[in-house]
Amino acid sequence: MTKQDEQTRIELEAAVFRRLVAHLRQRTDVQNIDLMNLSGFCRNCLSNWYREAAQEAGIEMSKEASRELVYGMPYEEWKAAHQTEASAAQKKELQKTHNH
Repeated sequence: MTKQDEQTRIELEAAVFRRLVAHLRQRTDVQNIDLMNLSGFCRNCLSNWYREAAQEAGIEMSKEASRELVYGMPYEEWKAAHQTEASAAQKKELQKTHNH
């Protein structure tokens, strides 16, 4: 890839990430445990990856700050407004899929 192509790739990837985050902010009905059970990652994973990328770039970022970037509000506020108790079936599925 040429330098211009690399810059375009970065811009497109950033746009896709922003769209994914916006989509997840709108779909508050989709619980993190559902995301984990179906895809192996959730909003918290995205925030952790964001924080890790920042730290690799020499930017200090707290867990709370990275979560707020993904959730669009403080995590505790999002949980209080949108998170429901996971069902026994959801918890069992999580154990099955993430207990290798």
